[in-house]
Amino acid sequence: MTEKIPMLVSGFESLRTELHRLKSVDRPAVVRAIEEARAHGDLSENAEYHAAKEKQGLIEARVMELEDQLSRAEVIDPTTLKGDKVMFGATITLLDEDDKSTIYQIVGVEEADVKQGRISYSSPIGRALIGRSVGDEVEVTTPSGEKYFEIEKVDYR
Repeated sequence: MTEKIPMLVSGFESLRTELHRLKSVDRPAVVRAIEEARAHGDLSENAEYHAAKEKQGLIEARVMELEDQLSRAEVIDPTTLKGDKVMFGATITLLDEDDKSTIYQIVGVEEADVKQGRISYSSPIGRALIGRSVGDEVEVTTPSGEKYFEIEKVDYR
């Protein structure tokens, strides 16, 4: 059985947009670059040809990866969820040991962006939070050491 990949609607759309761009813009452009480079003659010493072929390989690998992820996507709309338990898609307000507030949303691996407060469900903090409730204290082992948080609020927006 294939493992489903949870992601938000926005993450799914972002992957679909990237796949469309790769297939309709990048792939044809690299094919043209290969044809142009071929026209220059001897391929053994043709840097443009080798660079274009390498780029083509990277594009094809990313296309395959995106098609796989999209086919296994389990799209989750957090606005259809509710409760005070942390699940995928939840936006959580955490208090650290100094009562400093931090807000994170639990998202898919491809959607994660810590600078924007979006953490992967498979990250150390994400794994520690899933299944917990408002008021729970959570201990997280991070690269910079042990961190302690209290879940102040769970929101599904």
